Amino acid sequence: MVRLPLTPAELERGQRLGALLREARGERSMLATALDARVSPETLRKIESGRVATPAFPTIAAIADVLGLSLDAVWAEINQPVRAVGSVAPASRHVSG
Repeated sequence: MVRLPLTPAELERGQRLGALLREARGERSMLATALDARVSPETLRKIESGRVATPAFPTIAAIADVLGLSLDAVWAEINQPVRAVGSVAPASRHVSG
């Protein structure tokens, strides 16, 4: 089976996920976090660096649990809409007649 290349959006989500996990881990060692989550330290390092942009759900669930993150919070963080640099959300206009 051939794996299709990841889309730019998938790569961006992977980067956001890695940043979220690194921030949540804080000063805790990567080794202790990985062992508590029952994943290899190399797997955690690859996820945190964005090299594994689409990790398996059970892996993320285990890491999130160890770090005290809800899966809802993880999902919300990694699925934020992407905006171009310098773009501004359109202002709503009210036209009076």
